[in-house]
Amino acid sequence: MAFEKNILCIGAGYVGGPTMAVIANKCPQYKVTVADINPRRIAAWNSDNLPIYEPGLDEIVKAVRGRNLFFSTEIEGGIREADIIFVSVNTPTKTFGAGAGMAADLQYWEKTARQIREASQSHKIIVEKSTLPVKTALAMERILTSTANGIHFDILSNPEFLAEGTGIKDLEAPDRVLIGSRETPDGLKARNELIEIYANWVPRERIITSNIWSSELSKLVSNAFLAQRISSINSISSLCEKTEANITEVARAVGMDSRVGSKFLNASIGFGGSCFKKDILNLVYMCRHYALDEVADYWEGVVKVNDYQKERFILNMLGAMFNTLAGKKICLFGFAFKANTGDTRESPAIYVSRRLVEEKAELVITDPRALINAETDLADIKEKIDFIKDPYEAAAGCDAIAVMTEWEVYAALDFEKIYGNMQKPAFIFDGRNILDHSNLFKIGFNVFPVGKPPLTHF
Repeated sequence: MAFEKNILCIGAGYVGGPTMAVIANKCPQYKVTVADINPRRIAAWNSDNLPIYEPGLDEIVKAVRGRNLFFSTEIEGGIREADIIFVSVNTPTKTFGAGAGMAADLQYWEKTARQIREASQSHKIIVEKSTLPVKTALAMERILTSTANGIHFDILSNPEFLAEGTGIKDLEAPDRVLIGSRETPDGLKARNELIEIYANWVPRERIITSNIWSSELSKLVSNAFLAQRISSINSISSLCEKTEANITEVARAVGMDSRVGSKFLNASIGFGGSCFKKDILNLVYMCRHYALDEVADYWEGVVKVNDYQKERFILNMLGAMFNTLAGKKICLFGFAFKANTGDTRESPAIYVSRRLVEEKAELVITDPRALINAETDLADIKEKIDFIKDPYEAAAGCDAIAVMTEWEVYAALDFEKIYGNMQKPAFIFDGRNILDHSNLFKIGFNVFPVGKPPLTHF
């Protein structure tokens, strides 16, 4: 069949793959191709075992793959054919040179921009989907127009606002779709073309527009605000533990204020994922670049509180278990940074695992979806760790359980059975506050939630 538009996405990761799958599903009149330089990743997208887990994703991909959704390693051919190109390549935090540890590493993005320039034979609309620093679009414009080949490129910013675990729902019924463009006739025309794609299923009032710089900054600021709420409530959880207040009750009272709202006020071991820390540090780096040191210090504090929360969790375990973890067997329930995903990037469990091994504990890790990634993240110490999928088997013979991820399956486990097979005294450290603490105490556990008084038998 003849397609109305050819859409290419360069980058088949957590953003590119699901986003293009939903576009293909909602817009059968468009041909959608996802291209990536990693042949194993593309092979996985073309198999029955997709490279990422996201509820609802399998069904959508299987419904449209081969119809109008295609996965390929032929990037240059895809560029030549495409009318609209989404750039969704990795932009990790730099680990070298100026800005190391804070600024975004744009080497993959720049290589992609140059590849688009070299392979293009006709006008293209280029859509920034990766999270990028403000003014990146200007650099892309300069790269794409650096040769006088007569080809015109329009650059748009269309940041993603996906939460892993609910990514498909977020794509199918988004709070908003943001499209930023140059406010020139060509820029506005390109912006309208992208609006027409999303308008196939997103109500027009939820498609908002801005200048391109506001769009780029909005992504960083959205993640910074969400992370700030988590660090704020986590900072109060430490005070609750000292004063015998209950963090859940405090969060409920604060969250009912309509000016505040209840979302992202669940105290925990800390935030993880690919976005929050990276985007905040990017924001910090930009603020320091513009000599806004007080602003940079404020946002850097959000990351410091998050790091503090993870270390505090370890110190609480150490204090509760008689000031030594050496030789004690501890089971981590969950390794993914949040439930309903196999993603472990910046997961608090990585830090906790390494610290427990430093304390000479014997470590067991269980997770429904993230064990393969866990072995990769801890490759240098994995000989000191057991990776067991079944939580009952994993907890057997352990001195303590530490809940790292809020998987629903953990709250539904038979903890009487688990308690019967553990060493005594048995401890549970609920880093996500998802378990029935009073019931666990009745069973016999010594229970240590986050931001609440512990329930102990001694």
